[in-house]
Amino acid sequence: MYYVNREQIELRLNAVPAIASALRQAAEDWDGGLLYGMVQERALHLGIETVTDVGSYLIDGFIMRDASSYEDIIEINFNEGVFSREIYEVLMKLVGLRKPLVQDYYVWERSALHDLTPVLPAVLEQFAGAVHAYLDQELGAAAPVEQE
Repeated sequence: MYYVNREQIELRLNAVPAIASALRQAAEDWDGGLLYGMVQERALHLGIETVTDVGSYLIDGFIMRDASSYEDIIEINFNEGVFSREIYEVLMKLVGLRKPLVQDYYVWERSALHDLTPVLPAVLEQFAGAVHAYLDQELGAAAPVEQE
């Protein structure tokens, strides 16, 4: 029997709409200024953290092989059939940005629109849908959450 922490996965997937919205707005209104540069930078970082956190919960919960890197988290989830090759390819590019965003932030080019910014919103939404579908397939549909 697997113990998959669906609650923690959902908390992270619930961040996807806000991240996608910020990336869309940054791409649509891009002016090369500091404000949108910082929005883009933070939204890309949050996208990385979201997909790797969710991926780690899936790896732990389904007792998949241990991951040795952020790229490995994405690869393991892809190999286990969590999401499609198209999602995989974009997410691999995304997690490759973690070191520049987190460790080399002082040289990050904030005045340029990154290539992933306009495409990532749809991919993050597809990722969330794929994770939900995988969980439902492997564990059955989640019980509805009661509203207080």
